[in-house]
Amino acid sequence: MARIIRVAHSPDSDDAFMFYALAAGKIDTGDLRYEHELSDIESLNRRALDGELEVTAVSIHAYAYLTARYALLNSGSSMGDRYGPRLVGRSPGPADRRSGARGKRIAIPGTLTTAALALKLFQPDYQEVVLPFDQIEDAVLDGTVELGLLIHEGQLTFQDRGLHLWADMGEWWFGETGLPLPLGGNVVRRDLGPAVVAQVARDLKASIVYALEHRPAALAHASQYNRGIGEERTDRFVGMYVNEWTVDYGDTGRRAVRELLSRGHAAGLIPHRVEVEFVG
Repeated sequence: MARIIRVAHSPDSDDAFMFYALAAGKIDTGDLRYEHELSDIESLNRRALDGELEVTAVSIHAYAYLTARYALLNSGSSMGDRYGPRLVGRSPGPADRRSGARGKRIAIPGTLTTAALALKLFQPDYQEVVLPFDQIEDAVLDGTVELGLLIHEGQLTFQDRGLHLWADMGEWWFGETGLPLPLGGNVVRRDLGPAVVAQVARDLKASIVYALEHRPAALAHASQYNRGIGEERTDRFVGMYVNEWTVDYGDTGRRAVRELLSRGHAAGLIPHRVEVEFVG
């Protein structure tokens, strides 16, 4: 009898791209059957805290609180190589935008997101307003908040609505560390046992490799979740976050994860030291 493994990820084009082969039955998964669920990343972070899902996408920030129950899969990362969540406003802002953000009302897409952690490292003194990620641009435009922190496709489209870039968290992080910014990853619940964990790791990696090798079909699948950004931007966005880092973090990617969580702890934003275990 097949064993059901629930897999959850964000309803955006990069996650849809990497899970395409699993969702479409393109690879042999043996006795495992994957059931896919879609939800925004902050909801997935919260569900993971309760151990609800066998396999799920989570923010690297959230993983700091999940290590006892979940291991981080070697495949499936969303890594920003000199780009990432973008802090935007209605005006271009002052020359020193880091100082200019101090004390501002800033909309963030969830307190456990890596975007929120990076922003706190960039400028810890601001008034936090938590909103669903797809409502942040509107909140900036209507003056509900002064600045907004954008994730997903909003990173590419904010200028279409007349918003201005204040800071790119991935570019800032690279300037601080020389490392890519590890935004999200996929985790597997430890209590599945070593054999199932190993197979999940193999299947997820095979799905990502398949998508990269069958890019047109995977992009067509991913375009269902692109929130209307068009084929060219979908291709660009997927390329930003599904690449060699996604197949395997590599030594640099693993170092980036540990550095981010270490800096979060040193700044008092994560209350404990985080030991990261990668599997697969």
